[in-house]
Amino acid sequence: MQTAKTVLMVEPIAFGYNSQTAENNYFQKEQKETDIQEKALQEFNNFAAKLREKGINVITVKDTLNPHSPDSIFPNNWVSFHEDGTVALYPMFALNRRVERRPEILERLKDEGFKINTVEDFSPFENEEKYLEGTGSMIFDHDYKIAYGSVSLRLDEELFRNFCSKFGFTPIVFHSYQNVGDQRLPIYHTNVMMCVAEQFVVICLDCIDDEMEREKVQEVIKSSNKELIEISEDQLQQFAGNMLQVQNEEGDKFLVMSETAYKSLTKLQVERIENYCGIIYADLNTIETNGGGSARCMLAEVFLPKD
Repeated sequence: MQTAKTVLMVEPIAFGYNSQTAENNYFQKEQKETDIQEKALQEFNNFAAKLREKGINVITVKDTLNPHSPDSIFPNNWVSFHEDGTVALYPMFALNRRVERRPEILERLKDEGFKINTVEDFSPFENEEKYLEGTGSMIFDHDYKIAYGSVSLRLDEELFRNFCSKFGFTPIVFHSYQNVGDQRLPIYHTNVMMCVAEQFVVICLDCIDDEMEREKVQEVIKSSNKELIEISEDQLQQFAGNMLQVQNEEGDKFLVMSETAYKSLTKLQVERIENYCGIIYADLNTIETNGGGSARCMLAEVFLPKD
């Protein structure tokens, strides 16, 4: 199953700009206002409400003040929940993000009736300075057991292949870049440049500079019988690649994105998406600006079986 019916979201209580992640997340821009947390919480609550209005099951847990974790609003980087009852925990690049791995969040899912059989913990690789930041760094095609991964400081290629071997995915490895001033620098997370839905893929092919790698990715997408919907680098900068398809209990599917991403799309791109599913979008400007992540980053899909 490609689309989850349940998503986990972490409610911020001390959200803000994280200088540790800004080292290689070029989407981040620090705002100096004093009400960043207040604005982020308002955006968070509005976003969760929009998902629930469409029948998406949203489980929210509150962040903790101590230890302080400014990026806890992006849980998909430290955990993933799989159909066979396996939970994967991931090694994180930033020291102050490692405290986001909270066992009580797994207990909360058990309380909600989800079954956890095994926990695969990759976090010790942090000691070797090898990182693999969950479904930020990897994009899963669950139906075809394909995992797309753009190599960066947040995705170690060897560790990525190790994960794929353990979880039964075929790894598709490539390199993607974005313009930062007059430089061409690696994209920190694969999920800002591509999104795999049930019947289509949204991707910025222009970010894959190597022609052979670009052709390989296109071939794999074609082989998975999905329509390729291409976005530009300018649209990527507006978080148009940071999308996630989800479904409600009735099986209605929706592509979730920010208002910034939605407004960047052309009429034709919107029509092509709406051929397959509805669209849910919300204003996430404060979160996007300070956190350098958008709608997809805020959602950890829960594929776990129910007891």
